Amino acid sequence: MSFARLLRRAFSTTTTTTTLPKPTAAVKSIRAISQDLYTENNLKLLVKKFKESSEIYRFRTKSPVYEETVRRLATAKRFEAIEEILEHQKKYPDFSEEGFTVRILSLYGKAGMFDNAKKVFDEMPERNCARTVLSFNALMGACVSCKKFEMVGKIFEEVMRELSVEPDVVSYNILIKAFCEMGKFDDAVAVIETMEEKGAVPDVITFNTLLDCLYGNQRFSEAEKIWGQMVEKNVVPVIRSYNARLMGLALEKRSQEAAQLFEELKNIGLKPDVFSFNALIKGSVNEGNLDEAKRWYGEIEKSGCRPARWTFGTLVPFVCEKGDMEYAFELCKDIFKSRRVVSATLLQPVVNGLVKASMIEQAKELVRLGNTNSYKRFDLKLPSDE
Repeated sequence: MSFARLLRRAFSTTTTTTTLPKPTAAVKSIRAISQDLYTENNLKLLVKKFKESSEIYRFRTKSPVYEETVRRLATAKRFEAIEEILEHQKKYPDFSEEGFTVRILSLYGKAGMFDNAKKVFDEMPERNCARTVLSFNALMGACVSCKKFEMVGKIFEEVMRELSVEPDVVSYNILIKAFCEMGKFDDAVAVIETMEEKGAVPDVITFNTLLDCLYGNQRFSEAEKIWGQMVEKNVVPVIRSYNARLMGLALEKRSQEAAQLFEELKNIGLKPDVFSFNALIKGSVNEGNLDEAKRWYGEIEKSGCRPARWTFGTLVPFVCEKGDMEYAFELCKDIFKSRRVVSATLLQPVVNGLVKASMIEQAKELVRLGNTNSYKRFDLKLPSDE
């Protein structure tokens, strides 16, 4: 243990570690504290407990509980509460360590509070906290999280020049992401050349970001060139790379080629995930092939995956459009079984379609399932009740 860490532990304001005889007991104590915060439903009390727990040094090393607390508060739009707990962290000596400060900065970004994130970055020098490429990247990442994509390029140039920071591959990947989000596809692709000029080596994240963007925006030929570059540079495609290509083929209505690519990824030892199957379902839907869409849906469970919200959102309306209400009913039962959070606007047309097809009992069953669910009530109605 470093001397600095020994000092920090010695002068910590907590009494928890001094009252527990063994380190394992201290670990359990922090775990119990974290679990209490995870299950606290009163958000005002959650803030109070979080600030009290922050007095314990070991608690302040637990990134997941910070992430989950901020996520819950952001979901509830309790931004003042987020500011309260994160500003509270500035009182601790940890704030002079770049890693801890970057965590606070990033949490503000994930909560959509960019001004607060930028303030943390600007305050670092006065708190004797060095700003390196780590905090530089965190600030750009906060821009992306806050959807301030147009600011990423400005920060990239201005902060890099001001701090004499040398961008790394993460810096360039964030820049590519921002260009993609703004629809500046040519600028995004051009970053690879800049990287190589500066001695930064593109990695699989670099290529995946571009592949997602280009295939997803039906710029198939450009995406294929990027795929070719990835292979030439000996960057090994991962399942996300293949999923992007599968979706590109789906959007191009080239389902047969997508099926061949699917077999290829299995043959090289890559395990398909739900996104792989979603792409194949999307291709079948785009080509109006109900049987193929149903077949690929059936393969999801066989593979050990679980259908996603997107899976149902794509498949259910298509099945209804094709008039296979019995299968639509089965899909809806799968939604409840898997506890996927969908909207009532996805389910109500199924109820209506069942009634129209004289499948009254199934319609009533779906209304019952939707309106007595323990995790979400959908307020579904039979058409005659409206």
